[in-house]
Amino acid sequence: MKLGLVTYNMAKDWDIPTIIERCSETGFSGVELRTTHAHGVEVDLTASERSDVKKQFEDSPIEIAGLGSAFDYHSVDQDAVRKNIDGTKVYSQLAADVGAPGVKVRPNGLPSEVPVEKTLDQIGLALRECGEFASDLGVEIRLEVHGGGTSELRHIRTIIDVADHDNVYVCWNSNFGEVENGSIQNNFNYVKGKIGLVHITELHRREYPWRQLFSLLRESGYDGYTLAEIAGSSDPVRVMNFYRALWEEYNRK
Repeated sequence: MKLGLVTYNMAKDWDIPTIIERCSETGFSGVELRTTHAHGVEVDLTASERSDVKKQFEDSPIEIAGLGSAFDYHSVDQDAVRKNIDGTKVYSQLAADVGAPGVKVRPNGLPSEVPVEKTLDQIGLALRECGEFASDLGVEIRLEVHGGGTSELRHIRTIIDVADHDNVYVCWNSNFGEVENGSIQNNFNYVKGKIGLVHITELHRREYPWRQLFSLLRESGYDGYTLAEIAGSSDPVRVMNFYRALWEEYNRK
């Protein structure tokens, strides 16, 4: 597995050269570029600007692990759902143009006025459409385990089953609510084999069984990125170095 960084929080104010410099210095090998942040990798980039982003990473030791969006598909407003599906497609084209292998999307809740099964079906069908579109671009759609109710792994499994597409994956989000009696085994089993990306958070927090997570990922054959989604710091290089050291220890077989 590889260690990377989510620009959410820690790197939200960094431009691309700063991201590359600090990740290189601290042993992080990839980055998920989150929309709305200072690096400016957004859908309004021109073709030339997209090529420049791609070249900056290609000329460096740091990979783009993916792009992070806030698109979701749970709304009771069908116009809003369509807007999010179409936005995902446009964002997937951006990912292809800058050399990102995937786009992170999310469910973001279960509207109380709609049966749960109907919302899960709606999300799954939206993901199928997005997955089909992005597949032609060579870009994965990665569903983050996120949102009130929708972060339950049994619901994520239902969504993935409804989507029923080889190009729709799960982004494991390391939520503390998935820990049962000190273990994530039961919840991990719901999406085992469908994980395309992993977000990790504060590795010093003992409430989460980090060593078990790394073991389960290895045993499942996962060899992609585990991306650190951590708070910013006035001394980011020092924090990132400590984080990498702890990550290496947890990742030890």
